[in-house]
Amino acid sequence: MLTETFVSALLSSPKPKSNSAVKDAGIHIHDFQPTPALKTSFKKSSTPSNCLAVSASHIFAAQAEKAVVHVYSRERGNQEAIVPFPERIHSIVLVGDANGAGVLALGTEEGRIVLWELCTGRSISTPQSHLQAVTTLAVEPTSNFLLSGSPDSNIHVWSLPALLSFSQPSSTDSIQTSPRSPRRSLSNHRAAITHLVTGHGSSVTNIAVSASQDNTCIVWDYHTGTLLRTFLLPSTPLCLALDPADRACYAGYEDGSIQLLDFYKTPSLTNTLYDPAQQATPSQAPLVDRWAPPNESLGAVHCVAVNYEGTTLITGHQSGKIVSWDVAKGRYVTELFDVSAPVTNLYMLSPTGFPHTPKAALTVHNIVKPRYETSLSHHGEAGVVPANYSFAAHFTSSLHLPRLTADEPLTPPLSGFDAALDHPWFPTAILDEGLAELASWDLASTLTPTNKTDHLNPSSSLDGAADVHDHGDEREDTSDINALKSQIADLNTLIQAQHKTQKWTWEKLLELNTWRFEREKRDMDVEMEMERNDVVAVRNGNGTVGSAGDSEGQGHGEVGEDRMDEDDDEDEDEDEDGGMDEEEEDGSGADQSTP
Repeated sequence: MLTETFVSALLSSPKPKSNSAVKDAGIHIHDFQPTPALKTSFKKSSTPSNCLAVSASHIFAAQAEKAVVHVYSRERGNQEAIVPFPERIHSIVLVGDANGAGVLALGTEEGRIVLWELCTGRSISTPQSHLQAVTTLAVEPTSNFLLSGSPDSNIHVWSLPALLSFSQPSSTDSIQTSPRSPRRSLSNHRAAITHLVTGHGSSVTNIAVSASQDNTCIVWDYHTGTLLRTFLLPSTPLCLALDPADRACYAGYEDGSIQLLDFYKTPSLTNTLYDPAQQATPSQAPLVDRWAPPNESLGAVHCVAVNYEGTTLITGHQSGKIVSWDVAKGRYVTELFDVSAPVTNLYMLSPTGFPHTPKAALTVHNIVKPRYETSLSHHGEAGVVPANYSFAAHFTSSLHLPRLTADEPLTPPLSGFDAALDHPWFPTAILDEGLAELASWDLASTLTPTNKTDHLNPSSSLDGAADVHDHGDEREDTSDINALKSQIADLNTLIQAQHKTQKWTWEKLLELNTWRFEREKRDMDVEMEMERNDVVAVRNGNGTVGSAGDSEGQGHGEVGEDRMDEDDDEDEDEDEDGGMDEEEEDGSGADQSTP
């Protein structure tokens, strides 16, 4: 059975908490499927929106109005560390390996991006890129690009490999004018950016969606910086969530309602997102796609999450309630939890319970606290990894190391090509095959010009080789040649047997086709005969049908008898009429019957 779980983070509130289970708690892990239930709680955390990141081993929560990040261990169920930073953190996102051996990206109050390698402790910071705090971050599935948003209404697209590289780009690089500047900026919004999300695809056509206080949502091709669609909204969107198939986007409003933005609702001859006519014209969000809350007490929607199947929407509200929505019906379903504090973050975990789920190659039991660097490259030779750079993680299984000898057996068996590709050198089988081929070339070179090889008759070459041996060539082995002749004779016998079998098979197949054709013809004739009998029966007004001869008056079936009965009835009717007419008719009938 599949089990779905999600993580919720709360913002501290002066409101008294009535439930003792959530007292002094800021982060919860909930079971969603099959039955909603509170699973685990972590204390002492006040997390603003967009300040929660979750890996397989840890939970990271940036604290409100503080320059620290709380790190919680999911394995031990406690707080592992409190990590300080030079500036207050306004947004975080996990980049790379979901098992925990990745990079934590943080947006600071001064408009910088900080990258913290969790297993090495390496931490780097970019210069100030935004005029105000970085309030939202989003990373694409390939972990190649990072998007950052700010109240300055700008969105920056960063190259993560360039930021994490030990070497600095050359000053003549046409893509980046500075080693730590964003690749491009998206500046079509006119107010603060409230949320950013990226699609689930790994191709160059993956999309990103941004929400802004100018009451718009924009769909972007962040690889090229192209604006794909603009949606005009009736209210300010506070948070976004994408459908698992990237077909639609869900936006949460301040009044507790949800807005559905269907990317493919408008008909188009091509992909709607890449239709030039749709790109140039903003779309008004339909009122029918706005899902109303059950009451106004829910408060503003601070976070939205979609389940694995994309059939249920989960939202966290200012009132501390976590509710679910039916995507297909577009309406409120039920209240899942009430944590008595504003729910600012929701994170859906990958479902568990799939059969044959591969085990993670490594896990991180303890994170390495950050060590700050002043630039992207260390103090030393450019492009060289520092000597003190170390990676701390635990392997969960034995590593698949390359084979140390060419004679080591292949387990499991691989094809010859895969074996040669995987070996650190040529396998023994390939070397033996090459030596045998070279030996055959040496044998062919010993033949005289008068004994040319007949490629159509392999035995002729062997005869020529035998003649060379008879003339005193000591390098030829008569026994080997005789063995080859015997093998060729056996092959010829086998080929002849196969030819006979093939010929017999074709003959049988022809007989079967002929028999099938004749049987189909007989069945067709029988059906046609039955149809003719039915037609005769209908014409005579009687459903009882005899043979075909009887129907034509040539036999003694029921149809002939019926006709005689009908003739007798007609004669009786004529007798009742009487008079001269009957005699004249009888006479005429006799005259007609005389010939």
